Amino acid sequence: MTAIRRSIMTLYSGDADLLSHRVRIVLAEKDVTVDVLTTKPQQLPEDLLHLNPYNTLPTLVDRDLVLYESRVIMEYLDERFPHPPLLPVYPIARAKSRLTMFRIEQDWYTLVDRIENGQKKVSDIARKELEESLIALAPVFSDTPYFLGQDFSLLDCCIAPLLWRLPKLGVDLSSPRAKPVMVYAKKLFKRSSFQSSLTELEREFPRYDV
Repeated sequence: MTAIRRSIMTLYSGDADLLSHRVRIVLAEKDVTVDVLTTKPQQLPEDLLHLNPYNTLPTLVDRDLVLYESRVIMEYLDERFPHPPLLPVYPIARAKSRLTMFRIEQDWYTLVDRIENGQKKVSDIARKELEESLIALAPVFSDTPYFLGQDFSLLDCCIAPLLWRLPKLGVDLSSPRAKPVMVYAKKLFKRSSFQSSLTELEREFPRYDV
């Protein structure tokens, strides 16, 4: 299917979608001029189906190029706009970062989906698993200034929208053992790129006192 030609980059983005949010953070971090078409998953624009055979969010249109998998979009943006770099330069380090992003999706994003869409029992179990997983990894959040590194990276772009949603998901990180996670979260939430990435709906989410 031929993409609809546009003069500037366009992002079809969910107004509260976790995957869309992380792409918006990358765009803000890169200071990219982009037309963000914010929508609800139940009210997708008609032209999206012509661009994306899966009719999913987020979808990025850059002239004749159409991308519709969030991690592919993020890595494309990092290569298309190389400053500041959000992935390591060296192949081994890049591979490790990609593997970590995959694990974040499999271990944490999957639990978010169960909390939001599962039956009460399934949701409660997933909520507890996510809480315990984050607390167990709390020391990792304080080992380096950013997640597993000295510089803000795509890993942080993946984790920031997850942490922002925790109060809304009912995940309790009030334990003293979770303090490194909350300190890290506060650092990410203060970044101008994160603040500018938020939709009006996301700004209304309940939040921790961090």
